[in-house]
Amino acid sequence: MMIEDTGGDDELLAIVPSPAASAPGLPAHLQDLTDRARGYVEAASSTNTRRAYAADWKHFSAWCRRSNLAPLPPDPHIVGLYITACASGTAERGMNLNTVSTIERRLAAIGWNCAQRGTPLDRKNRAIATVLAGIRNKHAAPPRQKEALLPEDLIAMLETLDRGTLRGLRNRAMLLIGFAGGLRRSEITGLDLGRDETEDGRGWVEIFDKGMLVTLRGKTGWREVEIGRGSSDATCPVAAVEAWIKFAKLAKGPLFRRVTGRGKDVGPDRLNDQEVARLVKKTALAAGIRGDLPEIERGLKFAGHSLRAGLASSAEVDERYVQKQLGHASAEMTRRYQRRRDRFRVNLTKAAGL
Repeated sequence: MMIEDTGGDDELLAIVPSPAASAPGLPAHLQDLTDRARGYVEAASSTNTRRAYAADWKHFSAWCRRSNLAPLPPDPHIVGLYITACASGTAERGMNLNTVSTIERRLAAIGWNCAQRGTPLDRKNRAIATVLAGIRNKHAAPPRQKEALLPEDLIAMLETLDRGTLRGLRNRAMLLIGFAGGLRRSEITGLDLGRDETEDGRGWVEIFDKGMLVTLRGKTGWREVEIGRGSSDATCPVAAVEAWIKFAKLAKGPLFRRVTGRGKDVGPDRLNDQEVARLVKKTALAAGIRGDLPEIERGLKFAGHSLRAGLASSAEVDERYVQKQLGHASAEMTRRYQRRRDRFRVNLTKAAGL
């Protein structure tokens, strides 16, 4: 079976088996299996990953065309020149220098696309590895982490929402469940009301007397997140979700949906995960969080991960429980999310006698 590139320069790249590329006279039942294989290939990675890899492959292919070079079969020397151009700002019009993380992602995308075509790229070749090591040494910068939103910040953000509207109820539930569950933005918008209710769902919720159980499908398999009820209905994530479900009159399907009809109706469509980032940014600015900074800089401080980092930074419990809630494989990864919790808690200067 051949590999077909079904996406053009202006479409998402999809490297999937194609019935049209199969051998002549292929039995109908095998063609059906080919269609199923296409679906499994697409399910192997998230939509965001496929979109990013498609954009990076398009970027690399465009650079090759302008340089009169062929992107395939992959030549380590050409790829080495490409990442050099990215680092020096000559890979595209406008002279935009790419960050080290962007270059590493572009390189991963090139490797993935080449592998899908049966022509793997040797990333350990010194024409790539040595150049990349030099780029890291010269251009690497400390990671820019999003600001962690602590409980007092979240409460101030909730006060900016109108509790008397469907949109306000929905946004309130999204902020609270995102914070209390330590959820990623795609995990928030990927939730359904029940199990196996949609094809694009990433999990579902179950509500009990003591709290809510969120079952999620992640990169490494399924995991469960327990969200207990809050000390009051005003800050309880479970009560917020219950109110949204009740007044939105939801019975099944996506949990968080678009509000239409001038805010009076709830549509069937699932929210895009970018809406979570926009919501966090908008409410953080409206609440005056980090008012000591200029507004433009404040806007860059907050995103969907601010909720996740906020839980890790504020939950005064054993670290292993935070690690489990966030679904991290290592405690070290969890510590990266604990932005402010342990800062200066231990003073080694005084402990040393100074």
